[in-house]
Amino acid sequence: MTDYLDAATGAAQKAGGLLRKNFGCELDVSAFEAHDIKLELDVRSQTLITDHLLSLFPDHAIYGEEGLAGNQGSPYHWIVDPIDGTVNYFYGIPHFCVSIALRHEREIIAGVVYDPMRDEIWRVEKGEAPTLNGSPISVSKRNRLSEGIVSVGFSKTKTTIDTGLPLLERMVYRARKCRLMGSAALDMAYVACGRLDAYIEQSVSLWDVAAGKILIEAAGGLVEMLERTDVKDKFSIVASNGKIDLKV
Repeated sequence: MTDYLDAATGAAQKAGGLLRKNFGCELDVSAFEAHDIKLELDVRSQTLITDHLLSLFPDHAIYGEEGLAGNQGSPYHWIVDPIDGTVNYFYGIPHFCVSIALRHEREIIAGVVYDPMRDEIWRVEKGEAPTLNGSPISVSKRNRLSEGIVSVGFSKTKTTIDTGLPLLERMVYRARKCRLMGSAALDMAYVACGRLDAYIEQSVSLWDVAAGKILIEAAGGLVEMLERTDVKDKFSIVASNGKIDLKV
């Protein structure tokens, strides 16, 4: 297991170095969408991660935001978001990360989230304590929503935005503060180490949250994911310290 975690760490740090080097530079845009941006750098980052992981585990599979690679029949799937927070990155907002998780069969067994701008790396493997830059972490102890900070994510379609707005309104009135931070994986890493008390989003992809899920659960929190019936390969998610009553 440690070999897997070290491999994910190495891949995330290589990709993070690429992102840090190009941050603030003129970027090649593959597509502008209504509520999203696709960068050529997304593809380069995932290619770097893919090459690193498959050089070590050539029979494994890659399942990433920028496509598939490797042996898709393998029981081991690396779930990769090469830039989580692409819009932040494009606009020069230094809040984004690289997220890599390893799934064996249907279970996530390792996860890494790396913030290259703050040089913070969250790591966890099944059965072990999660860490931030080598130090053990745990979720917050707050149990009153009125004292908590909740991050609410907004998706990229009219339907999910329309359903997210009433949720945001409820949270704004009930929580101490709400945040819309623009990186699901970092939001979940922040929940895992107690900076946030909860993260909620109506529609996310597995690569957005796979590493964060195992981080939060290992740190003592709770993650509830439901597959959406109206959008293929999308999930709604409520992730928290497990103590705050969100009543979503």
